[in-house]
Amino acid sequence: MVKKAGISASSVQRIWRAHGLQPHRIRQFKLSNDPNFVEKLHDVVGLYVDPPDHAIVLSVDEKSQIQALDRTQPGLPLKKGRAATMTHDYKRNGTTLFAAFDVLEGKVIGRCMQKRRHQEFIRFLNQIEAQVPAKRAVHVILDNYATHKHLKVRKWLDRHPRFTFHFTPHLVLVAQCRRRLLCQTLQTAPQTRRLPISPRTQGRHQPLPRRN
Repeated sequence: MVKKAGISASSVQRIWRAHGLQPHRIRQFKLSNDPNFVEKLHDVVGLYVDPPDHAIVLSVDEKSQIQALDRTQPGLPLKKGRAATMTHDYKRNGTTLFAAFDVLEGKVIGRCMQKRRHQEFIRFLNQIEAQVPAKRAVHVILDNYATHKHLKVRKWLDRHPRFTFHFTPHLVLVAQCRRRLLCQTLQTAPQTRRLPISPRTQGRHQPLPRRN
């Protein structure tokens, strides 16, 4: 801009500042092609903003391909005149991290496993079942991964009616929309701060009761 206009850099900065221009900044976006994206978004954000009474909302996700590196031989201890030593080669201990984030209390239920199949996911659900109080309903927010919709997972849900799954088209996109909606609701008056929950898809999981 300085070379094209033939003015100083400070003049360019003053003009940009006066007109609110910030050409060095980039805003990223991503559009979902899910036809039910709006309904799923209101469903998930409604759970965050206005969770049902006597219920726990968990955001569950997996992180695969975690590489825990380990040297092929242990290093020698430090001593005077000798630095720490390690072998030039290493071995990879691949693992998958399953994590359930308690939205209200900020606690995490985690477990590491070697694979990311429905068998491991069911074992992780059993761990959640054991750690969550028995009298609390559990609402689990998941992405549309095939493992989460496996036939044996659905049978597990039938045996545990207090669990309800809420699938999102894209967890990262929903998180971004959730932050924007939270900022909007926090700027409104206290009597209008709650975000209404739209009716959920008809089926085994009925709409959640609203608080008075």
